[in-house]
Amino acid sequence: MRFVKRPMKIEPLRYHMNLIGEIATLHQAEWAHFDPDLTVEARVAALTNVAGHEGIPSIFVTVENSKFCGSAALVKQDMDSHPELSPWLAAVFVKEAWRGRGIAKSLVQYCEREAQNAGIRKLYLFTEFVSKLYVSLGWKTIESCLYKGVEVDVMCREFGS
Repeated sequence: MRFVKRPMKIEPLRYHMNLIGEIATLHQAEWAHFDPDLTVEARVAALTNVAGHEGIPSIFVTVENSKFCGSAALVKQDMDSHPELSPWLAAVFVKEAWRGRGIAKSLVQYCEREAQNAGIRKLYLFTEFVSKLYVSLGWKTIESCLYKGVEVDVMCREFGS
């Protein structure tokens, strides 16, 4: 099946509160190994708490025909082992059926613009598997390390003044 690439609409989660349970469940499945004590219910509460925010923290989603496709967030802190680094791009996630369509790239770029609009000049992220995507978008690896038993790359994106 061939897909036509077209711009994906990205919006704050506050416009799609009905999706919070699904998003929390997907995020839990993707990242529970970093914090096994964090429950789906706690993720629902955290998502609900930041859904209406702008700047940091905030979370954005892509939705097609009322179906959740992907998410990305801006948060103050994402790695407790690196409290000196802030703010972070986090929760970049695309549902499997929607992968390969440029959605992650669009979400990252959207969050970068949001960060810049908020006066942020440097963003951080960590990733297990998709460093190449971030490098292609101008991110630089500042460290590879073991985080909660998982090998990750810590990356940084600096924006011009």
